[in-house]
Amino acid sequence: SISLGDSPLQDMVGEVDADGSGTIDFPEFLSLMARKMRDTDSEEEIREAFRVFDKDGNGYISAAELRHVMTNLGEKLTDEEVDEMIKEADCNNDGQVNYEEFVRMMTEK
Repeated sequence: SISLGDSPLQDMVGEVDADGSGTIDFPEFLSLMARKMRDTDSEEEIREAFRVFDKDGNGYISAAELRHVMTNLGEKLTDEEVDEMIKEADCNNDGQVNYEEFVRMMTEK
């Protein structure tokens, strides 16, 4: 599990915090994830990242789970922003992000 007081995480945030706000917005977050994926892009790392979001382990990332993780990252998102993020990744329009959609989102940015 990721400890959010961890300095590696803070370093990562600092790396992509383009506007120096101390928090990362979604585009910065995607850029961070894309960079991490390019560095490692191992199936296991992507699976691990997916598990961080998929709190209940049902194989889908819901809007609530996404909001929870982003809030833990210091990102206060409106419901509209969360819905927009889900829509962006949700290829089959079921309102949540499955593993395949997550992989596609992480590897194509």
